[in-house]
Amino acid sequence: MTANKPTRLAKLLLLAGIALVISGCQGQSDLREWVAQEKAKRGAPIPPLPVIKTFETFTYTDQDKRDPFSASPDELNENNGPRPDEGRARQPLEAYSLDSLKMVGTIGNGATMEALIKDPGGVIHRVHANEYMGQNYGRITAISGDKVDLVELVSNGNGGWMERPASVALGAK
Repeated sequence: MTANKPTRLAKLLLLAGIALVISGCQGQSDLREWVAQEKAKRGAPIPPLPVIKTFETFTYTDQDKRDPFSASPDELNENNGPRPDEGRARQPLEAYSLDSLKMVGTIGNGATMEALIKDPGGVIHRVHANEYMGQNYGRITAISGDKVDLVELVSNGNGGWMERPASVALGAK
């Protein structure tokens, strides 16, 4: 009789499960009623499409004029304006930037005045008018008791060169 008890128990559990499933299916009437109510409701209104703005057309009539974003013919001509003399021998003070050079004094007076310039290595150089110093082709234009005036040549960004004044002042002792 013990062998019948497990099969009997299994049959009872199976019948109870089937009864439960069948009873669950019968309670769907309220679910169907709720779905029907939701379908009958009206949805939220869709907002209207935005009004498309019309833009005024513009006719460009300056095609024959110079393009403002390109260089002018004068700027493109590389032969105009100053140019560095690439053929001349470089002078010793052209290896240093003007910021690193210091004027430490002068010798002579008037047109024969020489300036004493100290390089970053501590070497003192004698310079005259029309000699060169600095890395931007700086040509000495004048020497006075308290400064050396130069004209440097710097690139103008269009393949040409432009002059820029510079000076090296007598340093504090």
